[in-house]
Amino acid sequence: MQELNTPRSVLIWTALICVLVTVTSLVGLLDSGTYEQETKDWATQAKGQDVGNLLAVAALAISGYCSAKGSFRASLIWVGTLLYFLYAFIVYSLAVHFNDLFLVYVAVLGLTSYALVFSMERLRTYDGEFPGSPVRQLAGYTLAAIGALFALLWLSEVVPAAIKHEVPQSVLDAGLWVNPIHVIDLAVVLPAFVITGYMTVRGDRSGWFFVGPWLVFSALMGASIVAAMILMAVEGFDDVVVPLVMVSGVVIASLHAGWRYLQQVKDQPSVPDFRRM
Repeated sequence: MQELNTPRSVLIWTALICVLVTVTSLVGLLDSGTYEQETKDWATQAKGQDVGNLLAVAALAISGYCSAKGSFRASLIWVGTLLYFLYAFIVYSLAVHFNDLFLVYVAVLGLTSYALVFSMERLRTYDGEFPGSPVRQLAGYTLAAIGALFALLWLSEVVPAAIKHEVPQSVLDAGLWVNPIHVIDLAVVLPAFVITGYMTVRGDRSGWFFVGPWLVFSALMGASIVAAMILMAVEGFDDVVVPLVMVSGVVIASLHAGWRYLQQVKDQPSVPDFRRM
């Protein structure tokens, strides 16, 4: 198996994103004025996302460093963490009222997008070795099940509201026109979970490549939701125990399947070629 040549741009992307995300998270958590225009529900969810972002910053920093050392396994974790930030900062940029961090939100969204664009071809063409069938099936079925579960959950809220010509309660609580989570999940993320899971089980190498990053994404996003649910419970919101338990289960399942899968990805570190850009 050939060495994974990693350009130094991985370190640059990683450093810039980590610094900017850390700034947005700390300001969001410590400055009461950041979300003062949001409803209490949406502001609390945003703070939960800020907590999750700090965890993702650590994941991006470690995986980015190891990726720069030539680790294919770390590169897959890095991609999954970038997908998480892409998702999160679409929401920050489009569904949080204009504030002092707006340009930082947009900068993180742009950096994350281009980091994925310029890194994906190199990683996809690398002849990496993936786990055997039992572990692949566990990862594929887990990812597809999570996608189907959340699709049914969102549709159970959206479809009855549409039939009754009403606005879903979560949209009213957030004080928004539409819930961006419904849009991104139903249009992109959840179909990607199901399709990738299916392709992984069927033995398609595209599925083998993406199932690890999507499981990383699922674990990080779930951790952010858990943080938000805990904050909402502290703030006195009702009916948070059931979603907290459900999402905690999703995090555990994602971590278990993702860990077993990525642990068996053949990883041959090599000295990175910093001359490549």
